[in-house]
Amino acid sequence: MKYRRLGNTGLKVSEIGLGSWLTYGTAAEQKAADECVAAAFECGINFFDTANAYNRGEGEKAIGAALRPYKRSDYVLSTKVFFPMGDGINDRGLSRKHIMEQCEASLRRLGTDYIDVYFCHRFDQDTPVEETLRALDDLTAQGKILYAAVSEWSAAQIAAASGISRRLNLRPLASNQPIYNMFERYIEQEVLEASREAGLGQVVFSPLAQGILTGKYKPGQQAPAGTRGADDSVNGVIRSYLRDDVLGVVAQLDEVAAGLGVKLSQLALAWVLRQPGVSSALIGASKPAQVQENAQAVDIVLQPDTLETIDRILSQVAGFAPAR
Repeated sequence: MKYRRLGNTGLKVSEIGLGSWLTYGTAAEQKAADECVAAAFECGINFFDTANAYNRGEGEKAIGAALRPYKRSDYVLSTKVFFPMGDGINDRGLSRKHIMEQCEASLRRLGTDYIDVYFCHRFDQDTPVEETLRALDDLTAQGKILYAAVSEWSAAQIAAASGISRRLNLRPLASNQPIYNMFERYIEQEVLEASREAGLGQVVFSPLAQGILTGKYKPGQQAPAGTRGADDSVNGVIRSYLRDDVLGVVAQLDEVAAGLGVKLSQLALAWVLRQPGVSSALIGASKPAQVQENAQAVDIVLQPDTLETIDRILSQVAGFAPAR
């Protein structure tokens, strides 16, 4: 495994991290979570990500239980706050009240004394950014979180938050967690540069585009039984990828990977990690073999001619906008 600094901080995270969206506490059993976390440690992965909103806390419970056998200082644990966690009017957002209450609840569910990286899961239009940043700074001072971060914030929002932190002498944000893969590249326009200027490292999610970039889905064919694309209860996002033009491009990318002697998933992860602003790419896995295979992507260096070929293939669906 290889490691990168999380933005301008001294914290080092594995280039591949293990996430729990749509897996642990939802589609996968605790046994699978335990096995995948064990495989991650064997591969040198030290970064584990979850969120309070993943199945209303069940994702945190599952990842917390899976991490319990390991020494706390040996891993970096992140979770998030923003989405509704109850029916009350204040059970959502980034108000001081919700952040403080949910941090305590996340600590209980995770079974830990502190959270390494605490992400604001989305931007809150109803709460002053100063209120959110002061709450995060207080949690850091209390030792309940070590680094504050954001997820899917725009370049303007990141720049504004950075300016407020400097003006108020608050601890700076450490990271942004956006979606980023071969089909969803919006962060290349402004977010990467704004984050670089503000000192934030990207922890990207869905680098395999919901599993599309594993090559398991073929143009003109039904989604294989047992896959996320065939499960109507969890395939709301992936359904928009299941188009013949998109899957045709995936087939061409698969040929590029085969020519390099690697798996398509490894090619897709190496492509994401080519960006120096990316600190870590989060994978989802329900089987240890998936963790092991994806971890090998850190050894792949894509040459300029390969990157040009990939861009040429992707240009065929340049106007494609997946559902979010």
